[in-house]
Amino acid sequence: MAVGCTLNATVAQNNKNVPMMKKVEAVEKPQKYVVYQVFTRLFGNKKTTNKPWGTIEENGVGKFNDFTDTALQEIKKLGVTHIWYTGVPHHDVIRDYTKYGISNDDPDVVKGRAGSPYAVKDYYNVNPDLAVDPAKRLEEFEALISRTHKHRLKVIIDIVPNHIARNYKGLTNPKGVKDFGADDDTSVEYARNNNFYYIPNTPFEVPTSPDYKPLNGEVNPLSDGKFSEFPAKWTGNGSRMAKPDINDWYETVKVNYGVRPDGTKDFPELPAGYDEKDYAAHFAFWKDKDVPDSWKKFRDIALYWIEKGVDGFRYDMAEMVPYEFWSYMNSSIKMKNPKAFLLAEVYNPKEYRNYIKLGKMDYLYDKVETYDHLKAVIKGNALPDALSDIQNNMSDIEHHMLHFLDNHDEQRLASPEFAGTPEKGKPLMVVSATISSSPTMIYFGQEVGEPGNEDAGFGKRSRTSIFDYIGVPHHQRWMNGGKFDGGQLSNSEKALRDFYSRLLNFTLNSSAMLGKFQEIQSVNRKETQNYDQGLYSFVRYSEDEKLIVIANFSWVTTSRIDLIVPEDIIAAWKLTDGSYTVKDQLYGSSTVLNVVNGKGTIHLNIKPSESFIFKL
Repeated sequence: MAVGCTLNATVAQNNKNVPMMKKVEAVEKPQKYVVYQVFTRLFGNKKTTNKPWGTIEENGVGKFNDFTDTALQEIKKLGVTHIWYTGVPHHDVIRDYTKYGISNDDPDVVKGRAGSPYAVKDYYNVNPDLAVDPAKRLEEFEALISRTHKHRLKVIIDIVPNHIARNYKGLTNPKGVKDFGADDDTSVEYARNNNFYYIPNTPFEVPTSPDYKPLNGEVNPLSDGKFSEFPAKWTGNGSRMAKPDINDWYETVKVNYGVRPDGTKDFPELPAGYDEKDYAAHFAFWKDKDVPDSWKKFRDIALYWIEKGVDGFRYDMAEMVPYEFWSYMNSSIKMKNPKAFLLAEVYNPKEYRNYIKLGKMDYLYDKVETYDHLKAVIKGNALPDALSDIQNNMSDIEHHMLHFLDNHDEQRLASPEFAGTPEKGKPLMVVSATISSSPTMIYFGQEVGEPGNEDAGFGKRSRTSIFDYIGVPHHQRWMNGGKFDGGQLSNSEKALRDFYSRLLNFTLNSSAMLGKFQEIQSVNRKETQNYDQGLYSFVRYSEDEKLIVIANFSWVTTSRIDLIVPEDIIAAWKLTDGSYTVKDQLYGSSTVLNVVNGKGTIHLNIKPSESFIFKL
């Protein structure tokens, strides 16, 4: 809890639309961050049974307590600044916790056995699966927050604003907090202060498919093809059918933010010029405005977790919620914690600037541009050259576009469906981590080459399942029974983790990572002999650090080249003709930058999947 605030006082104050505030601090200067995403229930699981649709007893589950001091110390040493604990809020799960006052969840509206973390059942508590003692699950998570902070790491958790579990039930709401929908007028499809959209006078029907049976057909007293909901609500992805399709997000219901069914807005809009104003101005704008009830509910949820020491949030499917709400929500958070880390899942490049400038997001996923292109390159479907245009076209917001190659939604980097091997993923990782000043994110197990090879049940291979109880084999070898020393890793897996540690720690300590980007790809493509199509090169530089980065995406070709550093860069770096030592920041080898008539060249051999970060 923050000093000087009690939970009930905070909630009461929030209900007046004015959060209790610390003194507003100056906004931090940009810096490089590294986010380590962990799927919390999988991280500490030691069982290796990996039976499809296996129970918690068969396949095991990780706990908050598995994040020991040793584990957190090793994560920190990897070069991490923030841990995103995925799947912490209490979501639907097929397991009997009734002796703790928790209702059983219906398999007909739950995906998998362990449940989707994006079908949140109670925002004021945490997943009982993650606790050694489910009665003390919140205290165990609070202890994890404290432990994480002790190791100088920040804590991020999920908030899923677009939808909640179809059977949402807040068991531990703070005093004065009503559940979603408690005051809704269910006789109408839409009302501004309803939390949900309704299909009046129509019961909900469970979706059906000949190819799918809940729990793979296992007998369960609640698995009867029925779920009582009257009237039916719109489904999380926006389906307005009382019987959604099996491919809809049928386990969730869509939250109403005051957007009418025809798409028009039933709330105040930000005046012109607010894209240039700071969060304090946004907070002041909303302070005396009447806003829809769902806005207040989610703001109070966010501030509740900020009070508990959470340092930021990853917002699921943020673009399905209007950016005016985000202005309201995020400015309230920043008034409490100006350093809060606010990351949003947004996939529409045309809306990026609205969510950053008007929604006051710190960071958005850079999936559609950088990630998708890197994936196309390594799969042989594109050349790397377009990376330069991507970076230049986003130059005004590049710091806000978080880079990743692996997360819970995507195919594993090392899987056959992506890079194919962890080694082939290395040049992608170098470019992803160094081309921009934006944060870098890796997904647990990525650093030891986890390919996501398991058929977990509801979740299939190439992605590590977020729906099932499952073990993560490569990660478990690093975990080594809880020693977290890599004792069971192969030599190649140890070398891979060493590579990630070298790269990530370098980016955290490099001033050039916050400096200028300039591609040298086009001149080398045009003028350098034997410059293979799989090569990509650029420079990054600040006042006190000059870097030349080259990566070889080819896994079959060793290139012997004289890499060109063009005249304008040599001039910007104030180099006269002569020879300059450049040293690779990954493994320490040195070579020479020769400058003749104001033009630089570096003679080098670059092997398949190899990269260099040369420092002048």
